Amino acid sequence: MRRIIAIVTTSLLLAACGNSGDSPKTEETGLNGAGKTLNVLVQANTIYPDQQRAWFTEINDKFKAQTGAEVKFETFASPNDELTKIQTSVLSGQGPDIYSLGTTFTPTAYATGAFLELKDDDWKKLGGKDAFLPATLGISGPDAEHQVGIPFTSRPFVMAYNTDLLKAAGIDKPADSWDGLLEQAKKLTSGGTYGLAVAYADGFDPWKFIWAMSVQAGNPLVKDKKASLSDPSTLKAYQTYLGWLATDKVVNPAAVGWKNAQAIADFGAGKAAFLPMVSATSKVTLDKSAVAGKYAYAIMPTIPPGQTSKPGNGVGATSILSGDNLVVAKYTKNKDLALALVKLLTSPEQQESYYKTFGELPTNATAAKKLQSDPALAPIIDSASKASGTPFNGAWSQVQLALVNVVVQSIPALKDGKLDEAKLKALIADGQKAAQDALDKSK
Repeated sequence: MRRIIAIVTTSLLLAACGNSGDSPKTEETGLNGAGKTLNVLVQANTIYPDQQRAWFTEINDKFKAQTGAEVKFETFASPNDELTKIQTSVLSGQGPDIYSLGTTFTPTAYATGAFLELKDDDWKKLGGKDAFLPATLGISGPDAEHQVGIPFTSRPFVMAYNTDLLKAAGIDKPADSWDGLLEQAKKLTSGGTYGLAVAYADGFDPWKFIWAMSVQAGNPLVKDKKASLSDPSTLKAYQTYLGWLATDKVVNPAAVGWKNAQAIADFGAGKAAFLPMVSATSKVTLDKSAVAGKYAYAIMPTIPPGQTSKPGNGVGATSILSGDNLVVAKYTKNKDLALALVKLLTSPEQQESYYKTFGELPTNATAAKKLQSDPALAPIIDSASKASGTPFNGAWSQVQLALVNVVVQSIPALKDGKLDEAKLKALIADGQKAAQDALDKSK
């Protein structure tokens, strides 16, 4: 990977290349984008691909009607793709005008210096900061005065559970500790039904389990530019997460190759009792599945593996501060058009429509308020209030990839139902080195 510091240096040279792209103005938006195209990079939605393609068309049509400009969407499939696209575009000074980035990648984008740092006038063009839920601004930048991320979606993570299966097993509610959840999962595993549905091959999910269990045990993974992946609490987290499939046998063996959509589908078919690390996006699918009316959400355990209560230095994190931010490239020649598109995407109407289609919670305060009365969303809203942010460090995306890589490299052994502690420790040591190297090179 290219060094972040090199990106920063190059991006400073590129910053002078952008301009606002002034054009004759239309009555509705004050802009005329006739003959222009905005390029937007977003994550490919593997759960609702058809709906995403339809949404691309809808947004293009609406924005063209408002401004005369076209909108062309490009997708990335994995965190590696996301990081590579940021680096390539920044270094070349050309690429998407707008990027939709996961909140954990926002620090990396900020560290490049290649994205628009929002001033008061920019926020006014978006409807003002108070148009957004305050919590969603928590990872827009290192502080309130230096922000690049415009909140687009909020995605606090929770756990879905099959109410019928738990009732039949005499279980009142999901456990509040990871050890307790494992015991419940063992009790609920029989025949073709498993205790847990987990997407081991998903590029976005595995590290979140390791992060949660680590910070709950008091290990932030990164502090003062020092990585601590080699901490015993993180080894325990990997052993717990990988052990569910390899040694505890509470996960369908096929899950070694599952993406998130497949885990949701398995739970939706009634073949698993618990579905951890999902967001409100799963609700759209589950409400049309065999478990419709037979499932509920709960916050995930906050007591780390091997413990019966939260350690004094632990953080009771229910979720990462998760979602997507929109960032505008400094090199864009159409800054005002880009801000106009962001305003459309974060408007109450579009946010409400996006939630109904994809299950992504709104960041727009007006749209979010309408959902507060839905009892099914109460645990998700609760999780959002107890979520913790990942470190705002330009190297975090590479730390995140290092965490995922340990799981990726463990998959061959998982397929054989094995969990070799020595090999796992070696993989974690490699991850520790990769993470520390990235931190040493970061801004």
